[in-house]
Amino acid sequence: MKKCVFVLNAINVMDKLLNNKRVEGVLFLDENTGRLSFKAYNRLPRIRQKDELVKKLPWGWVRESLERIKVFGSFPKDYGTVSIMGLLEEQLQDAKNALIERELGQ
Repeated sequence: MKKCVFVLNAINVMDKLLNNKRVEGVLFLDENTGRLSFKAYNRLPRIRQKDELVKKLPWGWVRESLERIKVFGSFPKDYGTVSIMGLLEEQLQDAKNALIERELGQ
């Protein structure tokens, strides 16, 4: 059994198909005409602004995104739990100072 499919935006769909790309969309019965129709999705790439580096810390970094302040730290296990806890305190204090410097610099 053969079915005819009405393609919305046929030129754009054919361009993608001729460039060996997939076309994602929805296949549906049109309520007004009762014909089988295909509508391609308009997929756009997500454009995201990169995080701005506030300060590089000895064991990580402090960065600022549009909505958040991010603090990252990664410590070697060789130092042991007590030493790592001390390093965490120092890193947190450095991160706080970096944020203060950033505010005073603006």
